[in-house]
Amino acid sequence: MLVYVLSIDGKPLMPCKAAKARKLLKQGRAKVVKRTPFTIQLNFDCENQVQDVKLGVDTGYKHVGLSAVSSDKELFRSEVELRTDIQKLLSEKRQYRRTRRNRLWYRKARFLNRGIKAGWLAPSVEHRLNEHVKAVDFVKSILPVSEITVEAAVFDIQKIKNPDITGTDYQNGDQKDFWNVREYVLYRDGHKCQACNGKSKDKVLNVHHIESRQTGGDRPDNLITLCESCHKAYHKGKIELKVKKHKAFKAETIMSILRWKIVNKLRELGNAVSITYGYLTKSSRIALKLEKSHANDAFCIAGGSGQERTDNNYFIKYVRKCNRSLFKANLLKGGKRKVNTIKQAFGFHRFDKVLYGKIECFIYSLRSSGYFDLRLLTGEKINASVKYIKLRLIETFKTRRIALLPCMGVSEL
Repeated sequence: MLVYVLSIDGKPLMPCKAAKARKLLKQGRAKVVKRTPFTIQLNFDCENQVQDVKLGVDTGYKHVGLSAVSSDKELFRSEVELRTDIQKLLSEKRQYRRTRRNRLWYRKARFLNRGIKAGWLAPSVEHRLNEHVKAVDFVKSILPVSEITVEAAVFDIQKIKNPDITGTDYQNGDQKDFWNVREYVLYRDGHKCQACNGKSKDKVLNVHHIESRQTGGDRPDNLITLCESCHKAYHKGKIELKVKKHKAFKAETIMSILRWKIVNKLRELGNAVSITYGYLTKSSRIALKLEKSHANDAFCIAGGSGQERTDNNYFIKYVRKCNRSLFKANLLKGGKRKVNTIKQAFGFHRFDKVLYGKIECFIYSLRSSGYFDLRLLTGEKINASVKYIKLRLIETFKTRRIALLPCMGVSEL
């Protein structure tokens, strides 16, 4: 197992073996500054001789792969899990806001009265950009990274939908010459209800979302024409729609937006960044006979070939802070709103890292009775109901949670 080392002024040095770290700690020449990944800081001046360390970043919509390699060994390996609940939470917030403003108390309208800054990104997209950059900065805080290689994924969504598309077909899409999506959907469905095939004779036609707008969006594949009668009957649960859901390309669209923004953001921060592409990563992985995984892809992206692989396999997960403005929106009650879920109990918070027996795990849910749900960071259950007196706090809550994943999957002391 490798132990990461910082100089006396906090600059990252080359990692050392666990035996050497124990010796330095026993002699009082170093101190522990981080538990996971285990990192020590020297208490004396030394020559800051470091090797070239290359960091590979396998970008992704939900998972990010990281791998740092030197000339002879892999020094760090990790998979990062990003949040996917931001869009749903913002939609919920929008729903509450619209309901609140429909009440009698007058509130000044605030829509369309604020400009959008250049380079603005949707919150769910901006989160992924920031977390990619934070993940790189985290590795740079424990290793002397000299070069970063990022996989810039390229997605041709129209080619995925229609493999035979060529030339001017890209400009002649399905919605060409239509005013909006609604007009196109009505034309596509022949201005007939797709549930009763026009038998109701209703004059009013509705464009209905097959899947919730939160998750399915407003794309034509997610819309269908229904008459007024069938539309009301469906929402009352009296009829079912026999419609096949089409694949959404949400992840591909977001990564197409982000691929150059990630590279440019890292370069703005003074990093030496190069790019590679998926087909190069795939050919390298096949040549090395590695299984498909984000960490293995990152190893290939970093230029890994015959280097010794590390046992330090970390899993990083970003979680909610549970500090939404929705909880602070009631100005008549001191800017506070009652929340049904408790934030802490008996000194413990959600996602605190605790020791249960010999197992390091995380608190996934709290109960005021003092019984907590314990799981690994990957979501595997350890115990659904454990009394707080049987737990020892290791690390307090942070939005970035890190766990060491050995071969057996359970982190033990």
